[in-house]
Amino acid sequence: MIRVAAVGDVHVGLDSTGTLRPRLDDLPDQADVFLLAGDLTKGGEVEEAAVLVGELEGLQVPVLAVLGNHDHHAGAPDPVRAVLLDAGVVVLEGEAHTVDVRGTSVGVVGAKGFAGGFEGAMATEFGEEEMKAFVRHTQERADAIDRELSSLETDLRIVLLHYSPIRETLKGEPPEIYPFLGSYLLAEPCDRAGVDLIVHGHAHRGEHRGTTRGGVPVRNVAMSVIQRAYAVFTFEEGPAERWSAAHDRGLVSRR
Repeated sequence: MIRVAAVGDVHVGLDSTGTLRPRLDDLPDQADVFLLAGDLTKGGEVEEAAVLVGELEGLQVPVLAVLGNHDHHAGAPDPVRAVLLDAGVVVLEGEAHTVDVRGTSVGVVGAKGFAGGFEGAMATEFGEEEMKAFVRHTQERADAIDRELSSLETDLRIVLLHYSPIRETLKGEPPEIYPFLGSYLLAEPCDRAGVDLIVHGHAHRGEHRGTTRGGVPVRNVAMSVIQRAYAVFTFEEGPAERWSAAHDRGLVSRR
């Protein structure tokens, strides 16, 4: 059994010292890998990233992360990423990383993702250069996910995002802002590859559970949605050496 813990939108600030770590003390007993789904800081300040590093210190499980929009706000995503990398956190942006868990390979493809909307109400690369750049950024993130998944040969494959790949996990947010919370372009490469799980954050008032059109489980792990320090997803080996996703707090099995 492989156990994956995940949370997003922890929004660590300069006043957050000592607030997150006590809630993570039991994580090594509960999970083999810890995923952070963006918005790690309140305002994207390097000093805030340093506080987060202190909260994660000594967890004794691999920590993988993507950045979110808050982590870009101060215009210093690269320095924020550097602080995390120096502390041993694997920060992904259109990249893949593999973790070995007791002989099982867990591949994680991570990207911030971006916005644009969903089927039937999707922005297109047409008109002003600003609109073209907006849509192009999302397509570039989706292309990077596609590229990494196509070359990833692991027992389990998980996609870690900040923005949502589906509408379903946004329910509870005002529909008018759905186009700014995610894009269906992020789901397409996951459906083609048939990944085991997608986790994201960003939608603070959204729903926890959803599924892509191709049947991939999607989970919104924003802290305000899961109402705890992290959610745990377990994967158990199934028939014909395939893996099935289960969650001890209600994730529906995919296979």
